[in-house]
Amino acid sequence: MKKYLIIVITAFVIAPSFISCSGKGNAEAASAEELKKTGEGEHEDEHENTNTTSLSDAQLKSIGIELGGIEEKQLTASLKANGVLKVPNQNKASVNSVYNGVIKSLLVQPGSRVSKGQVIATVTNPEFVQVQSDYLNVSAKIGLAELEVKRQKELNAGNAGALKNLQAAETELSTLRTAKSTYEQQILLMGINPANLSNGKLISVLSIKSPISGEVSDVKVEMGSYVDFSTAVARIVDNSQLHLDLFVYEKDIPKLKNNQLIHFTLTNNPGKEYDAQIYSLGSSFEGESKAVTVHAKVQGDKTGLIDGMTITAAISLNRKSKPAVPTDAIVTVAGQDYIFMVTDEHAEPALPAGGEEHHEEGNHKEEKGLTFEKIPVVKGTTDVGYTEITLLKAIPKDAKIVVKGAFFVLAKMTNAGEGEHGH
Repeated sequence: MKKYLIIVITAFVIAPSFISCSGKGNAEAASAEELKKTGEGEHEDEHENTNTTSLSDAQLKSIGIELGGIEEKQLTASLKANGVLKVPNQNKASVNSVYNGVIKSLLVQPGSRVSKGQVIATVTNPEFVQVQSDYLNVSAKIGLAELEVKRQKELNAGNAGALKNLQAAETELSTLRTAKSTYEQQILLMGINPANLSNGKLISVLSIKSPISGEVSDVKVEMGSYVDFSTAVARIVDNSQLHLDLFVYEKDIPKLKNNQLIHFTLTNNPGKEYDAQIYSLGSSFEGESKAVTVHAKVQGDKTGLIDGMTITAAISLNRKSKPAVPTDAIVTVAGQDYIFMVTDEHAEPALPAGGEEHHEEGNHKEEKGLTFEKIPVVKGTTDVGYTEITLLKAIPKDAKIVVKGAFFVLAKMTNAGEGEHGH
């Protein structure tokens, strides 16, 4: 009897325990099934894709996100080239004094604009006066020599004079005329008109004049400097004739032709763009390189351009209709270019102040937004603010993409990725 009693008690103890375990298992299964139905169990998986990120409507408005599509744009393909600004030698001048002397005045400074024939400096030397004096003396002697020749001819005509005297007078006259011509040329080189010379009005200060119109790029002397024919007084450059010497590789030469348009910027000041037009294609390589010099004349405004400046040029090639997006729509991550495509609209719970979730009914509201996916692309021609793209992943034809604010979407995606790794 006691044996049966123990068995019955044991059965009653085990049964509730079995029922309790069975009920717990069934409850967990039901809970998992409910999560599956509501989608809450998938919440963690939604954020595992590092190529997507979501922004609420408030965030979209705050950072100014704008949407658009991939467009067909007429873009001009271009060839990049480096080069240097040049002024032809016939438009540059090194101004020298023909005669030795001391600088008495300087009438220009670097940056001064001068015209052809304008006096830029004066030089003085006592020898200047001596040449003019010799010229006047020879001129006077020529008059006397001409009278002597005339007299000897009259004497010979009347058989009253010797022939040798006439010949001597003619030789003297010829010598004097040669000397006068020599002095005359020297005086003309001084910039003095011999016809304006007279006794008592000799010129001791000579003018040094500009041989071309242009700007003074450098003044080599100062007041009181001694100069001779080998001393450069100043340098003058006519920048109105500026042209480009572009260095183009052999493989790209067939793409170029005369009258082709070039846009270029200064290497040290890329903010302003200038224009030029090709007028000559080189026919030989520069040194040991495989680059050919292409010459182009600078057009329009030349303000700020100086002989010798280095430039970066874009040579327009052809216009084609290509799929393109605004250049600002493209972001670069680890050397790969991307655009952001809208994948769907979403609604997320908006957290109250303090960041704590309240699950009571009535405190749970949703805030709408958009989800974006990062799409890899390859960039092509860039023109008029648009860049050609080649998609590396197929997307719907009417897909919406971020055309403004792509950088902020990337920042959100990057921060979200860092936050997940932190967990």
